[in-house]
This record gives sequence, structure tokens and C-alpha cells, in this order.
Amino acid sequence: NLPSAFAQHPWHNSLGSIGGGNHFAELQQIDQIIDAELFARAGLDAQHLQLLVHSGSRGLGQSILQRHIASFSHHGLPEGSDDALRYIAEHDDALAFARINRQLIALRIMQQVKATGSPVLDVAHNFVSACQIGDQQGWLHRKGATPDDNGLVIIPGSRGDYSWLVKPVANEKTLHSLAHGAGRKWGRTECKGRLAAKYTATQLSRTELGSRVICRDKQLIFEEAPQAYKSAESVVQCLVLAGLIIPVARLRPVLTLKNSGGKKG
Repeated sequence: NLPSAFAQHPWHNSLGSIGGGNHFAELQQIDQIIDAELFARAGLDAQHLQLLVHSGSRGLGQSILQRHIASFSHHGLPEGSDDALRYIAEHDDALAFARINRQLIALRIMQQVKATGSPVLDVAHNFVSACQIGDQQGWLHRKGATPDDNGLVIIPGSRGDYSWLVKPVANEKTLHSLAHGAGRKWGRTECKGRLAAKYTATQLSRTELGSRVICRDKQLIFEEAPQAYKSAESVVQCLVLAGLIIPVARLRPVLTLKNSGGKKG
């Protein structure tokens, strides 16, 4: 039951697919409640599993970028010009497409496990928005940066690490932005060389936290191994010490779904 604007969208065949790279969908268990008041205010229940979906506009956003670079290289566009307005309209379409994509992924998973649920939050971390910082009005470009002025956000760990639900503390000095995840410590190309002598792909489908990983791509399961990522807790602790977040809850992975990006998930 797609909205009419998306049922005939040129990229509608990609809707409901996770994609490759670090995109995933993950069933999670509330492992620890840190701020009970904020947790209750969010309408969460510690007895319920949570579903975290990390995916975007699939190939749509990349196609917009390539078309823009082909026409304008890496130069900016005059604010209010026809070209700028056209780009922002395409950008906003990609953001809306990504939201619908995440919703469809979540619905498909819930249907498969015969469960129901309702959205808790939906936050993008690659986008452009009009913004005023101090007395300066302009356009804020976020790439891998979660906004701190849009309610609760999630800071995901790797598939073998905890994720954290946090309340941002608005701060102009950080351009109202936060880390959007744990971040890599190893490059993708070096992961298999570091891990293949110690682990098989099958062994990497079970994590130290006891969770399971379903991944069609054997190369990707090495590239996205938990060992390739920083500790999410260390990132969260740094943000707490900087006064940028209030931790609400810690979530433990139960089942992580990934794919190669070449097939619908």
C-alpha cells in the first residue's frame, strides 16, 4: 500500500530493500534502562523487542548526486536559483523515499515474524537543511552526522555490539550534530586479511553477544565484522563527557539482517 507518489516512482523497485555496505535491519532487546523517565516518555516497553533499520534512498540519492556533479561539478548553486530549487526538490524526494523504504523494510520483517509495532523515531544523517547558527543563516550539510534538534536518536553499534538510545543536548558549537554510529577502525579492504585466518564466514554469523547475523554476501560478512568497528560505548562516553547527550537505554542485538545490496531484502 504505497503512497501514490511512490507507487509509480522511477526507483520503486528498490523500495523495501536494505542495501549493502553498513546498512542493516536488526531486532534488539532492551538490555539496560539508564533514564527511566525519558524511556517511559518515549512509550517504550522493556519487554518488547525493538527493530532498528539503517537504510536510505538506495540508488536514488546516488543518481541525484551524479547528475548534479555532471552538470555543476562540485561548485555551489546560488541560493534561490532555479537550479538550487530543483536540487532541493530532488533532495527532499530522496529523503521521503528513504523514510518510506525504512518503513517498508520494518513492515516486511514484522510480517515475517508475525509481529506488530509502531515507529519510535526516524532520523536521517545525510542531508542538507536551512539552518541558523548564532546570527548566521545558511545551509547545513550533514554527512554521517545525526541532528541534535529532532528528539531522541539512536547511536548504533556494530552487529556484535550494543546500540544506544540517547537524548541529544542541543549545541550550536557542534552545528547541532552528533556521531551517527560507532564508526570504523579498519578499512573494508583489510578486513578479510585480518580475520580470515581466525574465523570462517559461518563463525562470524554468531556474535560474542549471542546474536545471529543473516548475510547473503560472504565478503560483506568480513567487511562488516564487529572487530572492524570502534566500541559504541566509547563513542557514547565521549559524547556524554562533552555534554552532548543523555543516554536513555542500551540495546542488545538479537538478529541482524544484511545483504549484498544487489537483491531486494
